[in-house]
Amino acid sequence: MIKKSLIIGVLVALLLGGCAGQTPAASPPAAQELQVLTVMTHDSFAVSAELVQQFEAENSVKVNFIKGGDAGTTLNRLILTSLGGTPEADVFYGLDNTFLSRALEQDLLEAYDAPALAQIPAEFQLDPSHRALPVDYGDVCINYDKSWFQEHQLPVPKSLEDLTKPEYAGLLVVENPATSSPGLSFLLATIATFGEEGWQSYWQALKDNDVVIVSDWETAYYTNFSGSSGRGAQPMVVSYATSPAAELIYAETPLTEAPTASIVADGACWRQVEFAGILKGTQKRALAEKFIDFMLSQPFQEDVPLQMFVYPVLPAAKLPEAFVQASQVPQKPATLDPELIAQKREAWVQAWNELMLKYRKE
Repeated sequence: MIKKSLIIGVLVALLLGGCAGQTPAASPPAAQELQVLTVMTHDSFAVSAELVQQFEAENSVKVNFIKGGDAGTTLNRLILTSLGGTPEADVFYGLDNTFLSRALEQDLLEAYDAPALAQIPAEFQLDPSHRALPVDYGDVCINYDKSWFQEHQLPVPKSLEDLTKPEYAGLLVVENPATSSPGLSFLLATIATFGEEGWQSYWQALKDNDVVIVSDWETAYYTNFSGSSGRGAQPMVVSYATSPAAELIYAETPLTEAPTASIVADGACWRQVEFAGILKGTQKRALAEKFIDFMLSQPFQEDVPLQMFVYPVLPAAKLPEAFVQASQVPQKPATLDPELIAQKREAWVQAWNELMLKYRKE
């Protein structure tokens, strides 16, 4: 009889021999560290988390958003942080046509001929070099609190000229054009309406009528404006023609109509186009291009109306019905030659500052 110990020895030998001829199973690869794409935006930027997550998954990247303040403040920050040649971010969103020439003069952006540009109307493509690519647009107008005017039995101003009347003293809050994109838009609207010879006289009249000045849109709208959640002291604010739609759609208590509205008289509003661009010096150019393509894609473009209450530049993007119903569209917004803005913007802002802030009443 074969000994039990011999059988066990043979079996062990066979097992070892079989294993010796096999290649050991490879260890699972270590998870690759995700690249990080940094996107600098203004404070009002918003996008659905699901869209960002999809972009991240498709491109094996983590998107880090930095909010730099109002559009003007964000641009100033990028100019300062880019002086050393290393930008603080890879992509910039929130530059608009009021600050466009300044960003191009500072050479902050790299050109990118995005495929989607072929579908975007020429009226929005204000930079022929394609360093700044249009993403959305809206109209800067004066918003007013409907209930405030009803309760005080005061008629709503019908024009910019009306704002200088004594009955509207202290009722309007505006933003500083040096630091705020809506503030600069409103300044340009007044220059277009009253001309280079008359705009300072108009602003002097506003100053004499106790216009309130703050540094940025968020403060003006959410702190000073009586028609917002801040319930401030001013029933009129420089904001957007789509802001009433936001108040209606996101009201805590369901409403049948917006509690605010816009003064959309001819020349009282300014059309604002917002752009995105790849920051010069980025080490992640390919990913930055993909993010620009993402912003110009139909899913993103259809997301912006209810996220940021602006209009998409892509004609194929569908607008939500509630957005269309509650938004007001100025028929004749104020306009100025872009080259004139580029040439005189800084001088206009300096003149405004001298007029409105140097001897401002406390």
